[in-house]
Amino acid sequence: MCYFCFCMEHPTRIIGRYDGNETGPLFICIGAIHGNEPAGVKAIETVLTLLYREPSVNPGFVFRGRMLGLTGNLRALKEGKRFIGQDMNRLLSHDHIIRIFGTPRQNLQEEDLEIQELLSTIVSEIAIYKPERIVVLDIHSASAKGGIFVISSDDPESIRIGTELHAPVILDFAREVPGTTLEYFTAKNFVEDIVAVVFECGQHYESLSVNRAVAAIINCMRTIGCINAEDVENKYDLLLQEYSKGLPKIARLIERYAILNGRSFAMTREFKNFDQISAGEIVAFSDDEPVAAKNTGLILLPRLQELGEDGYFIIEPIAY
Repeated sequence: MCYFCFCMEHPTRIIGRYDGNETGPLFICIGAIHGNEPAGVKAIETVLTLLYREPSVNPGFVFRGRMLGLTGNLRALKEGKRFIGQDMNRLLSHDHIIRIFGTPRQNLQEEDLEIQELLSTIVSEIAIYKPERIVVLDIHSASAKGGIFVISSDDPESIRIGTELHAPVILDFAREVPGTTLEYFTAKNFVEDIVAVVFECGQHYESLSVNRAVAAIINCMRTIGCINAEDVENKYDLLLQEYSKGLPKIARLIERYAILNGRSFAMTREFKNFDQISAGEIVAFSDDEPVAAKNTGLILLPRLQELGEDGYFIIEPIAY
């Protein structure tokens, strides 16, 4: 059974559900935790459409479990902004969420309301479906161009799922960047077996970013057993592999530049993801003061947009 309803002009919290004819995991896909990143929600809608059509063209198609597509920050998505008041993907700490659910709605800020509504929806879906296993795929895009990548937790299953997406897997983000989906969707906050993976599909408004997000969702469904490998066209693997050529398979975060509250910030040029950076290189200016990289490595997520608490990240490839 499939249900979905999404329109960019009138987005909804629940983009849709697809129920399989066999038991399996609850696969939760979230798009637009940042409202200026629409590729994820478009990709989720596309995959739900493909799932709905698949049995008619492939009578032997089997789906195990349930796919649930959700919009992260509805209010910000409607305005095309990263966030309204605060970055939603920095507020998902255990203590902050307890405070949100203990505060009257009329006293909550916009992103707190978004979190309350999103998590209430997820908890309700879990209670209804009663899955033994939950996998969360959080889809993002970037202001910079360059290669795609996966951010995984240190959970071995998160890393395994990430490597199957044919994109570089970046470790240690969850430890260095608090309040993210990776921090929240872990066993300490859920009774059920749960694992989270973040997929960065490319530049915000590049048309191929949607295609790469579609490929990641489908490959993830194959990896966690929702669909059979023979039902996945190799074009999805090839698309992801194409945008990962020459990039490290595994890397770890070694530097994060956090922008001090109220300070201006601008990169010195339009860096791309995975550009090589040397220690001591001036990469940005904050309130007209030069910002030098502390480490030699590869730059990720250089901030080329107005909003955001992080100026850039630097990673280094590792053997794993």
